[in-house]
Amino acid sequence: MKKISFTFLAATLMLNVGCKEGAPASEKSSIVEEGVETASVSNDNSLDAWADAPKKRIVDWVAAVTDESSADFIPVEDRIAVFDNDGTLWTEQPIPNQLQYTIDYLKAEYPNKPEWQKDPILSAAVKGDYKPLKEKGVAGLVDLMNKTHNARTEDEFNSSVRKWIDTTRSKRFDKPFTEMIYSPMVQLLKYLRAHDFKTFIVSGGGADFMRVWTEEIYGIPPYQVIGSYGELKYEIVDGVPTVSKEMGPFFNDDKTKKPEAIHRFIGKKPVLCGGNSDGDQAMMQYTNSSKYKSLCILLHHTDAEREFAYDTKTVSGHLESALVEAKEKNWMIVDMKNDFKQVFSFQ
Repeated sequence: MKKISFTFLAATLMLNVGCKEGAPASEKSSIVEEGVETASVSNDNSLDAWADAPKKRIVDWVAAVTDESSADFIPVEDRIAVFDNDGTLWTEQPIPNQLQYTIDYLKAEYPNKPEWQKDPILSAAVKGDYKPLKEKGVAGLVDLMNKTHNARTEDEFNSSVRKWIDTTRSKRFDKPFTEMIYSPMVQLLKYLRAHDFKTFIVSGGGADFMRVWTEEIYGIPPYQVIGSYGELKYEIVDGVPTVSKEMGPFFNDDKTKKPEAIHRFIGKKPVLCGGNSDGDQAMMQYTNSSKYKSLCILLHHTDAEREFAYDTKTVSGHLESALVEAKEKNWMIVDMKNDFKQVFSFQ
């Protein structure tokens, strides 16, 4: 494993505790219902968690690009929408949720792993002291991911993630992580699918981690989830075909790797992109270069009361250069404090 997701790296360092369309800083909306792909959106109530101005911009753009008589019409087969996950569809503070899962797994399995008990960095982390891990930087994080993920079969890993997400709660909000998703963004996903868009996740988070639950809470199936990933090994174990994680090169789906992953796994340039950080900037630039009328949506975390407020004063979800470019290119900047009538469904 040579590389690591920026999302995880950034979080480790914290462990001391529209595009061609054309603003400062500050954790489930409803579970996706059956039939979301054909839900009626004949009126704006389907986006009622949005303030009027951003809602109008979304509705007007969708109307233009789905009208066959419009010069901006986009054929159904080209209606590709991509979204970052951490900080765009669900929370990423105070540390990304997958890193919290990894630490929780480390603590739970530590008593059963004599080799971990001999590791001073892991032993310190189990006790809540993350300074040694922080000091090791990338090397420490790579080692953490290797030791907590290596040799686990896909069934073992999926079951572990499922148990974690079903039982773990946000410390600040005392809610399951399946409820720490942004109501307006889930509404947007539904709205787009009702207009024949295909919605994809393109995230720095681990693809396998997200694929366990994204269909349930976003309506996005596993095969439309793109993320960071490591090496795998296929073998027959006791007569059973088995895929397991193993040490090796790591694809870090962040920054410039996002357009590369879109090309590799989707094969078409998106016409809509949603993100919240500089890590999403290249994906937005790529979407902006579409031959069609495109829309980029950049979330700015400005609401310290209902969620978290951050931009430059963070290493997870750092937003700086993307915000500058968004203003220059008239991308749709979402001030979450003012543009989200509701952040989470429980509020």
